[in-house]
Amino acid sequence: MRSVIYAKTGDASVLQVVERPLEEPADGEVRIRVVVSGVNPTDWKTRSGAFGRSAEEPTVPNHDGAGIVDAVTIQLVTQSREAAESIVERLTARD
Repeated sequence: MRSVIYAKTGDASVLQVVERPLEEPADGEVRIRVVVSGVNPTDWKTRSGAFGRSAEEPTVPNHDGAGIVDAVTIQLVTQSREAAESIVERLTARD
């Protein structure tokens, strides 16, 4: 999958487009194929270092987006009988 990442704080020049492996979701998780992703002010402020944190490892700047659930674990299907085909989700900063 294609991702935009940064490994250090700075201006927009620290952003890189990289190919990353497509991972299967862990138990109790879903995988979302992001279709649209906006640039939230916290994304660029974090990248620029405005919050006083530095990027210690590659970070995907994405707090808001919309997409389609494209993989669900059996455990999650068992726990929840209603699986959405399309969702709009506030994404965590986890990559």
